[in-house]
Amino acid sequence: MRTGSEPTTARSPLRMRFWLSLWGLAWSVFGTVAFALVGQVWWAVACGVLFLLVMTDMTLILRHIRQGPHYQPGRDVPPYLPPDEPGR
Repeated sequence: MRTGSEPTTARSPLRMRFWLSLWGLAWSVFGTVAFALVGQVWWAVACGVLFLLVMTDMTLILRHIRQGPHYQPGRDVPPYLPPDEPGR
């Protein structure tokens, strides 16, 4: 719901989330390989699971970026009044 107090230059954090996911992807791959070489199987499995979570998040982020901007009302659309709360 619009209240009229939204910032006019609000930006989506998707690109920042993408770069943070890329950073997490690099570290999870490094951790998986490093722990596997050292023989720490459970830590390697944990890093592998983290790798899968990061890849899932990155896939969703890229999907949202490719969808592009969604409709946002312009300045010519007046803000909606907040609903009346009972008891006020």
